[in-house]
Amino acid sequence: MQCPFCQYTDSRVLESRSAESKKSVRRRRQCLRCQRRFTTYERTEFVPIVVIKGNGDRESFDRSKLLRGMIRACEKTGTAGSQLETMVDDIESELQQRAVREVSSRELGELVLSRLQNVSEVAYIRFASVYRQFQGIRDFVDTLDRLQAARDTEAPQNSAK
Repeated sequence: MQCPFCQYTDSRVLESRSAESKKSVRRRRQCLRCQRRFTTYERTEFVPIVVIKGNGDRESFDRSKLLRGMIRACEKTGTAGSQLETMVDDIESELQQRAVREVSSRELGELVLSRLQNVSEVAYIRFASVYRQFQGIRDFVDTLDRLQAARDTEAPQNSAK
C-alpha cells in the first residue's frame, strides 16, 4: 500500500477492524520509511452494475447518487442518515446478487420506493414525485390513494398478530 505522505510502497498494518456493517475492513497502517500513520479501507470488488435510463442511455450504478436522492426526499422527516445508508447497502447488495448486471432506472426507483414506504410516507411521496415525474395534482392524489390502499390492506394483518 502506497503511503499518502511519501509515496513509499511498504507499510505495516497496526490494526484491522470491520467497517460499514462488516462490508469492508478498516486498516490502520504505518509507513516503513516516514513512520507516519494512515487509514485504508478494503472492500470486495463487485462486477459493475449498469443502470438503463428511460431514454435508453446506460450508466454505471452510482450509490452516492442514489443516496443523495434519498437524502433529498427525507429532508426534515427525521429519518437517520445511517438508516438511508443501510437501505442503499441493501439495494446494492440485492443488485449484486442478481445474475443479470443491468437494472432499469424504473426498477431501481421501485426498489427505493418499497423501502421508503416503510420509513416515511412524506419521503415516499417526495421521491415518487421526482422519480415518476409527476405533472400535477392528479399524480399526487393517485399515489396517495395507492399508499393509503396499501396501508389499509396491511392494517388488518397487523391487528391479527
